[in-house]
Amino acid sequence: MTVVQTQLNDTHTEHETDAPSTARATAADRHVGSRIRERRVMLGLSQQQLAQMIGVTYQQAHKYERGLNRISAGRLFEIAQVLNVPISWFFEGLAPSAGTTELTGRQRMCLELARNFAAIDNERHQEALSQMARALAAQSLAAQAAKNN
Repeated sequence: MTVVQTQLNDTHTEHETDAPSTARATAADRHVGSRIRERRVMLGLSQQQLAQMIGVTYQQAHKYERGLNRISAGRLFEIAQVLNVPISWFFEGLAPSAGTTELTGRQRMCLELARNFAAIDNERHQEALSQMARALAAQSLAAQAAKNN
């Protein structure tokens, strides 16, 4: 038996006998995948673009984001560089015993807003949109304050 076969057999056996650890790893894989997707959307990248940037197929990038395939340390390092975040960013919010939660509609809307804002190449338009958002927020806060008084 070769060294590679031994390593493969050891890995296979480890996963078969260690069910609780595998369940935690799957939750962690889904969390990391969700964070990859979140960052990709923030940057306005498609799955296809991310896949090309990290040298994998679209299907593989999709599986990474869904937590269906595990990501090697080297690949995660490469993804972190492409998405311009530290590796630790992918693990933020990962609780040892808690699974990941899906994004709410509001969270998706905020991510889409950030992605679309970043895609605006005219700084004057960005500033106008930012001023409008501040004005609307101030109006909402004033209405809430009046309601509470």
